[in-house]
Amino acid sequence: MRSGRGNRRKETPLTPLAITNRDARRLWLSAQGLAETPTGPLDTMAIIRRLGFVQLDTIRAVERAHHHIIWSRNNSYREHMLNPLLADDRSLFEHYTHDASVIPTEYYPMWQRQFRRKKERIGASDWFGSMCGPAEREAIRARIAHEGPLSTHAFETRIEGAKEMWQRPPHKLALDYMWYAGELATSHRRNFTKFYDLAENVIPDHIRTQSHDDAAQIDWLCHAALNRLSFGTLTEIRRFWEATEVAEVKGWAANAALIPVTVQAADGSWSDALAPADIEDRLVHAAPPTSRLRILNPFDPVVRDRDRLKRLFGFDYRIEIFVPAAKRQWGYYVFPLLEGDRLIGRIEAKADRTKAALDIIANWREPAIKWTAPRAQKLEAELARFARFAGLDSVTWSCPATP
Repeated sequence: MRSGRGNRRKETPLTPLAITNRDARRLWLSAQGLAETPTGPLDTMAIIRRLGFVQLDTIRAVERAHHHIIWSRNNSYREHMLNPLLADDRSLFEHYTHDASVIPTEYYPMWQRQFRRKKERIGASDWFGSMCGPAEREAIRARIAHEGPLSTHAFETRIEGAKEMWQRPPHKLALDYMWYAGELATSHRRNFTKFYDLAENVIPDHIRTQSHDDAAQIDWLCHAALNRLSFGTLTEIRRFWEATEVAEVKGWAANAALIPVTVQAADGSWSDALAPADIEDRLVHAAPPTSRLRILNPFDPVVRDRDRLKRLFGFDYRIEIFVPAAKRQWGYYVFPLLEGDRLIGRIEAKADRTKAALDIIANWREPAIKWTAPRAQKLEAELARFARFAGLDSVTWSCPATP
């Protein structure tokens, strides 16, 4: 795997390159695979490589986030296509970025320090204080080595004392600790239940045994993040993988061949950022986004960084799944609507599997958006596609169709 460590800072213009808001949105959507129409031959691994990783999530209001994110880039994708890449081909491994994610296995050598970081942090966490001790963890490893991949249901330790939300039994904490540390890996999932195996049984030897020093890993992580962002602040670069420290990203930027830019926000203000050395070529070649209307997942990479989302699109979005119903501004699971390079509204939708229907609970348009007949037709077409993706037969409205 090539690292960019040889790319040292070059002479850069004193005046930062100005990127208008329209161009910023075009660059960001193009980099994230949302500029082109989501049709054509499907290459699921190419989509995941382009994004860097795909976040996993258990909630299935319509379809789980990881499946929806991939489908948004190519509508030929279906749910059953992901697990074989993890369980059979070993093209993906699971670990923690800002949350549990699937990551191309070819990136595994650059993830070694993340295993160490997570082990150190979790080992010092009070949350994991009740996990099984070293001897018990070794016994868990021995069982897995002897019996093969096991889920948490194969073990029987119990929570002692009063149960609290999110609390886990000692064996589950131990399994997760060894998973975070890279000692165990996800072998496969069955009905979204994770099965743990020894890392050496999951990650191919020629990848698992590669070694890179911390400087090379930091350099790769930062370059890979900025390439997928197209432009970003040091904070955005660090947040992309959540696998580096503030000082490490700052030190990397001081020595990398980067272009200073100033980026216009949706409100007309400007702020400084950094861009890859080929930013001017990207500005020339990034295609304008398709006018097709898309339903985005709340955990989509374009939506995930709420500050960046609001700055570039003027779209104020929060996930309210943990907010009590009476206090929600919008709804439980609300999907942003992307049309071209604008976020034009949001809908709350849920699959009613007893009726094989996609139920639209509520919909809203952004204040500056006019809800025209052609726009309504675009939404109806996308809802029909979304329903088919989820294996549903129809779309029903529990709210007015015009927001």
